[in-house]
Amino acid sequence: MNLKLKALTKSLWVFHAACSPCNNCDIEILDVLTPRYDVERFGIVLVGSIRHADVLLVTGVPNYKTKERLKKIYSQAPQPCLVVAVGGCACGRVMFKDSYNSPCAVDEIVPVSAYIPGCPPKPEAIIAGVVKLIKKVRG
Repeated sequence: MNLKLKALTKSLWVFHAACSPCNNCDIEILDVLTPRYDVERFGIVLVGSIRHADVLLVTGVPNYKTKERLKKIYSQAPQPCLVVAVGGCACGRVMFKDSYNSPCAVDEIVPVSAYIPGCPPKPEAIIAGVVKLIKKVRG
């Protein structure tokens, strides 16, 4: 196993990219970080710069402006960078599928490693998605 991938299973540093979300997913992500669920005990922490992150967490529907920004953010991430789509909008655009301002889904912009569906997904679902992502990286 690649040393960098092995390190990803121990401590995930996450950068959150909000692609025009309604903020329900964002609230649930913040709930995961509270003492009730406390994922920081597993080494998962939000960071303020993509250059320090191992995981890119995407919420919301990409529009024409955020599409280019998401590409740029992903290109600045240290590789390998895992991408997690959180919420129904990021996973499949749901009601915005035929919208004039939603050109494509997240997985058409950057390679998505894990999908966490729901509107919004519960904190338990987010934690389960992260656990599946870690198992996927371990092989």
